[in-house]
Amino acid sequence: MTAAGRPLLEVIDMSAGYYAGHNVVHHLDLEVAEGEIVCVIGPNGAGKSTVFRAIYGLAEVRSGHVLCDGVDITGIAPQDALRTARMAMVPQLRSVFPQMTVYENLELGMFLERDKARVRARIDYVYGLFPRLAQRSRQAAGTMSGGEQRMLEIGRSLLHEPRIVLMDEPSAGLAPIVTRQVFEAIRQLNHEIGLTVLMIEQNARQGLEASHRGYVLEMGRNRYQGPASELLADPEVRRAFLGVR
Repeated sequence: MTAAGRPLLEVIDMSAGYYAGHNVVHHLDLEVAEGEIVCVIGPNGAGKSTVFRAIYGLAEVRSGHVLCDGVDITGIAPQDALRTARMAMVPQLRSVFPQMTVYENLELGMFLERDKARVRARIDYVYGLFPRLAQRSRQAAGTMSGGEQRMLEIGRSLLHEPRIVLMDEPSAGLAPIVTRQVFEAIRQLNHEIGLTVLMIEQNARQGLEASHRGYVLEMGRNRYQGPASELLADPEVRRAFLGVR
């Protein structure tokens, strides 16, 4: 798997946190090229989620900068992330509306769009990417499998044609076979439409296997970084973070 392109997202010497005087992330540097999948791994409490929240405006950036396509978006308001930076997020916790149909969930994702023809066109676009969702268009989202709900969330994130999607633990709560299907869907989207993805993932091995490059965080700092294949082969990374002796 290869990725080409200039930096689309850059995190430069960023420190971030939630409470006065306490940073969770320290002097972090991170880069995602256009058309690339990058995975951030690390133990619980390493600061992975804080990195995402700081990029998306949900945690305070105390120092450093976040750039999207060369534009400084440090401290952007979450409601402006999609409109201004064309950056979408798929949260870790389930965000589908279980009593609503698949179509209604997608339609709700386009609530700011007044052009009904465009709403239908964008939903049809998502159905083309995820035929299983089209087959379940009138089914209540809460009755679908965990993997199907995750695909609905990913599909909904693509409605407004984002430049980059942040995915927070895409495998969270999923069975191993479903996890493989979700990562395969991410790889397929990257290959077919050039989707740029930054994800954090507790399932370190499968996250790296689906990615071009990776970062390993420990106590809020970069511990390792590089091509995913090299991290997967690195004896220290394997021992400390992949559970391989």
